[in-house]
Amino acid sequence: MKTFFNDRPNGYLETIHKGLGGVRSFPDGLVYASGNREEALSRLRGEIEKADAIVIGAGSGLSTAAGLTYSGERFECYFFDFAQKYGIQDIYSGGFYPFPDEETTWAWWARHIYFNRYVEPQKPVYRNLLSIVESKDYFVITTNVDHQFQRAGFDKQRLFYTQGDYGLLQCATPCCQKTWDNEAIIHPMVDEQRDMKIPSALIPRCPNCGGKMMPNLRSDERFVEDAGWHAAAGRYEAFEQKHDADHILYLELGVGGNTPGIIKYNFWQRVYQNENALYACLNLEESPVPQEIRDRSIIIGGDLGKILLALQA
Repeated sequence: MKTFFNDRPNGYLETIHKGLGGVRSFPDGLVYASGNREEALSRLRGEIEKADAIVIGAGSGLSTAAGLTYSGERFECYFFDFAQKYGIQDIYSGGFYPFPDEETTWAWWARHIYFNRYVEPQKPVYRNLLSIVESKDYFVITTNVDHQFQRAGFDKQRLFYTQGDYGLLQCATPCCQKTWDNEAIIHPMVDEQRDMKIPSALIPRCPNCGGKMMPNLRSDERFVEDAGWHAAAGRYEAFEQKHDADHILYLELGVGGNTPGIIKYNFWQRVYQNENALYACLNLEESPVPQEIRDRSIIIGGDLGKILLALQA
């Protein structure tokens, strides 16, 4: 049977290819651009103020700073029974566990989605970020799927979630290029599950074909880039073109090494191509940058929540 994803355009792969192609523009290698922390913070405050536009690139480190951790006490609090019975050690790996039936699978996913999508984070990191950029012309590209930008009040039209959204389900085949909101069915799954199983009647079925459903998360080639995904991708590209030669700040927050081709490498390339652009990387640990853009880079390591508070000062 020929499935839809064999023929559809894949915007994610296009982004990856651009990023990998861009990183080849830096033959001089990577260097560290760190300096005095207070001077770096002061410089970044000034750049935020002066920038014609700001592109925010956010990775999982931002949500971790907000308290949405996937291991430790939070995992043990909400998933202790799954840990005891199945030996699962963190929320991330639990998403790939081969549970014995759909009732158990959806009991896991209901909790996984609920506590990472529909519960307020412990710390106001996203709201603090919004207070820093809300008066600017900004756009957000993120690999996070927890919807925290929108919860914090960021403009939905300025957000591009490249890897999906915990709040959406899709056909598991997939039979079509559509997604469906899941809040109305996730809450009953959480409330009515017993012994790590949901009632069979609550198992979601695709509204289009009646088949199995799955969260709209990029884990394999079945991921659906629906009309909303492509519209957001188009708005992001239009924003970049609008500010192609402007004084634009590329503000990278908590981006790790799992998918650098989506945000980090693309940011490097855009800064390299636009002599008026500047790159800022805020992460738990200081990261290297290409030698070619070192003088137009600000690198600050440490807790993102504390760094954002310092930028507000």
